[in-house]
Amino acid sequence: MRIGRSREDVRELLEIEEADAWFEYLRSTREAPASCYANVERWAWAQLNGRLRSIKARRAELVPVA
Repeated sequence: MRIGRSREDVRELLEIEEADAWFEYLRSTREAPASCYANVERWAWAQLNGRLRSIKARRAELVPVA
């Protein structure tokens, strides 16, 4: 059985996921040793952008059709 969620619930979950993506980026870059920061930062930025694109696409699906 699938439990339905309101659009507001889904929006809130997407906001939480977006915040989590940013915190993961910060955690990854802060923990990186200075010697390999540049490589870790590029990887973390790519991961963040991928997650944000995914969230943006799911938000677009919530927009009511006019």
